[in-house]
Amino acid sequence: MEKLRMALCWPTMAVVLTCAVVAMLPGVSSTRFIVGANMGWTSNVNYTVWARDKHFYLGDWLFFVYDRNQMNVLEVNKTDYESCNADHPLHNWTTGAGRDVVPLNVTKTYYIISGKGFCYGGMKVAVTVEKLPPPPKAAPVKSGSPGLLSSFSFRGQIVVPALFAIAAAWESFLLLV
Repeated sequence: MEKLRMALCWPTMAVVLTCAVVAMLPGVSSTRFIVGANMGWTSNVNYTVWARDKHFYLGDWLFFVYDRNQMNVLEVNKTDYESCNADHPLHNWTTGAGRDVVPLNVTKTYYIISGKGFCYGGMKVAVTVEKLPPPPKAAPVKSGSPGLLSSFSFRGQIVVPALFAIAAAWESFLLLV
C-alpha cells in the first residue's frame, strides 16, 4: 500500500508543480504572417500595401509560400532593397521547398527581396520589427470600494486556510518520501 501511495504521489506533485509554473508564466504570443496572404510570394503584388496595417513584433515569423523552381527569399540591406540588387544578400532564407520562414528575432527593419529579376516585378517587402508592448496596467482600486474579498466579508478568511492547506500538503509529501 505504501508503494502505491508513493507511486501516485510523484505524478500528482509533478502535475501540481507544472500547473503552478505555467500559471506564473507571462502570456507570450507570436504571429506567423503569410507574406502576401492568399496571393503568397509572387510578382505583381504590392507588398508595401500588404505590410502597411500590420505590426511586427519580436518573435513573429514571416512565412513565404512561392514557386520553388523560380523564386527565392533574400534578406538584403536598404540600398540593395531599393535597387533590387540580389548580388550580396545578408541572408539567403531559401530552403528549396518554396515554404520558407524568416524569424523576426531582432528589432530592426528587415528588407526582403526575391532575386532572379522578380524584385523588379514587386517581389520585395520591408517590415519593421518592434518590441512587444507591455501589457495594460490594471486600473487602480479606490480605497473604500468593495473588493472581491471585502464584498463577501472574507477578509483574511481565505488566505490563512489556504496557507494551512499548502503546508499540510507539503508535510504529507515530505512524510511519504
